[in-house]
Amino acid sequence: MPITPIDENLIYVYIVVGSVIEKDGKFLLVQEKKPEVRGLWNLPAGKAEKNLTLEENAIKEAKEETGFDVEIVKEIDIYHKKEDKSLKHAFKARIIGGELKIPKDEILDARWFSFEEIEDLNKQNKIRNDWIFKAIQSQISKK
Repeated sequence: MPITPIDENLIYVYIVVGSVIEKDGKFLLVQEKKPEVRGLWNLPAGKAEKNLTLEENAIKEAKEETGFDVEIVKEIDIYHKKEDKSLKHAFKARIIGGELKIPKDEILDARWFSFEEIEDLNKQNKIRNDWIFKAIQSQISKK
């Protein structure tokens, strides 16, 4: 539902939340099915709903897109490239239950990738946005 601006001089953006999920040195990415980004890899992520906290939104999106129950370990960072683009909140999450099960109506695939494989995907422009790579990269540099 579009937001009706109260003041047309202001810029209105939405918030996206995504989870960096690591297991055994690999990171979980989902492959987009939407026509405009079809085939690109993303974090389990989505637009934040206003009646949930950012952390609750990240947990919900991870469950919906991967089937895994996760808990948020920490917020990694906030990414914002341009004033009229969404604010992206990246969280580090840990699997606490569930099993890999993707919704076929919105996700093509979900796979575990090493950081080197993600670097290759990034070089080939197969990652949906640069904030995804930056969020994962920040977790490698902290090891």
